[in-house]
Amino acid sequence: MIRIEMNRVGGDYGFEARDANGHVITTDTSPESGGMNFGVRPMQMLLMALGGCSGIDVAMILKKQRQELTGFKMEITGERETGKEPALWKKVHVVFDLQGPHDVVKAERACELSMEKYCSVAETLRRAGAEVTWEVRVTA
Repeated sequence: MIRIEMNRVGGDYGFEARDANGHVITTDTSPESGGMNFGVRPMQMLLMALGGCSGIDVAMILKKQRQELTGFKMEITGERETGKEPALWKKVHVVFDLQGPHDVVKAERACELSMEKYCSVAETLRRAGAEVTWEVRVTA
């Protein structure tokens, strides 16, 4: 069982989340919603989790294939539902930007495997109704 401890530490809505290993993330809401901009918005953190989950997958797959990555960036954008509470993600798009002397087909396949098979966050978003898309950019 996973355990996360949440403690309010900043204003009315600023929290610090700590995992069992002592890793810390701060969360808050916008000033327009009464927050102090103390930390990441929880829904934005979900997109960050998608990037972390898929990024690890892709790096592992390429490493197993002996494909060298000299650089790896991702850009994740999302669009939430409007006029609903809760307002879920309805569209999420990931751009994988992979650099290095590797096989383009293997790089594209690694991203596909992550997004379609291995990434639990991507699957969680899809099950909640989000359209999750991606594209791969590869440079030497």
